Amino acid sequence: MLRKTLTLISLRRPFSSISPKPSPKTLTPHQKSSFESTLHHSLITHDTDQAWKVFRSFAAASSLPDKRLLNSLITHLSSFHHADQNTSLRHRLKRAFVSTTYVIEKDPILLEFETVRMVLESMKLAKAAGPALALVKCMFKNRYFVPFNLWGHLIIDICRENGSLAAFLKVFRESCRIAVDEKLDFMKPDLVASNAALEACCRRLESLADAEDLIESMAVLGVKPDELSFGFLAYLYARKGLREKISELENSMDGFGFASRRIFYSSVISGYVKSGDLDSVSDVLLHSLKGGGEDSSFGEETYCELVKGFIESKSVKCLAKLIIEAQKLESLSVDLNGSVGFGIVNACVKLGFSGKSILDEMNAQGGSGGIGVYVPILKAYCKEGRTAEATQLVTEINSYGLQLDVETYNTMIEASMTKQDFLSALTLFRDTRETRVSDLKGCYLTIMTGLLENQRPELMAEFVEEVVEDPRVEVKSHDWNSIIHAFCKSGRLEDAKSTFRRMAFLQYEPNNQTYLSLINGYVSCEKYFEVVVLWKEFKDKNAKLEHALADAFLNALVKGGFFGTALQVIEKCQEMKIFVDKWRYKATFMETQKNLRLPKLRKRKIKKMELLDAFKNWVGLTT
Repeated sequence: MLRKTLTLISLRRPFSSISPKPSPKTLTPHQKSSFESTLHHSLITHDTDQAWKVFRSFAAASSLPDKRLLNSLITHLSSFHHADQNTSLRHRLKRAFVSTTYVIEKDPILLEFETVRMVLESMKLAKAAGPALALVKCMFKNRYFVPFNLWGHLIIDICRENGSLAAFLKVFRESCRIAVDEKLDFMKPDLVASNAALEACCRRLESLADAEDLIESMAVLGVKPDELSFGFLAYLYARKGLREKISELENSMDGFGFASRRIFYSSVISGYVKSGDLDSVSDVLLHSLKGGGEDSSFGEETYCELVKGFIESKSVKCLAKLIIEAQKLESLSVDLNGSVGFGIVNACVKLGFSGKSILDEMNAQGGSGGIGVYVPILKAYCKEGRTAEATQLVTEINSYGLQLDVETYNTMIEASMTKQDFLSALTLFRDTRETRVSDLKGCYLTIMTGLLENQRPELMAEFVEEVVEDPRVEVKSHDWNSIIHAFCKSGRLEDAKSTFRRMAFLQYEPNNQTYLSLINGYVSCEKYFEVVVLWKEFKDKNAKLEHALADAFLNALVKGGFFGTALQVIEKCQEMKIFVDKWRYKATFMETQKNLRLPKLRKRKIKKMELLDAFKNWVGLTT
């Protein structure tokens, strides 16, 4: 709505809302002072309407307030910070435009350059291209020359954002004329502005005459073209099918010392795609590869434009052929993501076109595009959760003698684990092991973590057994602990015991966490005798007892009624100066004594009764 309002401002009568009466009344010094005082107070209190009324009073008398107040008023009107509603904002920006053009026509010496810049900044925020251009034209018309660097780039941004970059061309030319005719260096457009104007000529208007005139203007102004300048011309020449002009342009680049011709070649490709000359597109891309370096390191935008052109022309066979020919020219050291094959297939995926059909066509032609053509498809499969298809494609890749990098394997394994496709994840890991990758810790941890989170201890055990001797993995005690913990948590105590024995056999030292997991598992299934056996093994190893583990042993043994073994633990705690809370085990004993069948115990097992009495004495219960 704001843009519409600003666009409808009458440019022929730029200050029609404050036009003076036919016979303006001259202000007396007292009246002028009074108006200025009122204006000053209005600005301080942000009373925009009152400030505008005072300004109109000045205009009606064909007068203006002093320079400081005048610039403060225009700055206030163009500021977005004081607006409470869109309506007031529209009115204020319109008033800022009208008052600025009025001052330029009336007495421009009163207007600060910075004030003009702020008005244009606000017009940029409002996307008001029409009023902004009208303001600049008003400046030119009244010979009010503001340095180009204060307004030029703002006008470019405003026009570009509004899709009207061609409109900038007229003010650009006028600024060039003024700079030359008036000998005002500060009015010279810089390289950025020259390129914007050149873009308008080449990309928007597609006018050879305008583009060549502009290049002459740059020469007169002493503005040296850069890679972008050559790129815009290259696009236009390709768009018009001027091969000789393109060759001349490329040859002329030698004298400018550019490090890369990537922009040049990208622009030529874009021009040929736009004109539908796909054979020339292929020729240019292959020609760029011969230069090596960054000349052929095209961006995603270029590849998407190229692929779209081929697909719309139903030239998939030509696209596949282009990848094959490019592969023959590319250096063996080319980065995986920098190959032509990767760029084209990645663009296919981005555009929603089947990259696999390109691979199939390449295979039909008996050619190869290198490993890069597969990576985008694999990533797309992973993103879509099609992990089984990704794994199948990896098998195909391996059959061609190609090798993926560890990062791609990591991505696929992680995607497989996320989808709980454990078979694919394990298959991919085995493929990774067969490569020359020196570090498999990342892949290993991803699988172990995923299996643990999904409570699959049997797969964890098989997986660890498979890789235990691989130095690139480094299986540690905590891996075995994770398996034991998972088995115990799911109540599979025999599997937990088997894993514990296997761990010891392979000389992995069990630690407190190992024993804690087993004890908790036995207690949850009320297999207290297994805790007695575990204590014996622990004691025979002469392992170090810590408070948490001692507490777990005692709690289990008291609950199970194995007081003799409990006393052994207590004795060990006293020996190692580990604090034991008697009150806690007294409470545990009281809770479980009803299950002990004490009368029968007294008659048949005197030794056990003696141990029971000894424990009761220890916790402070009378026998």
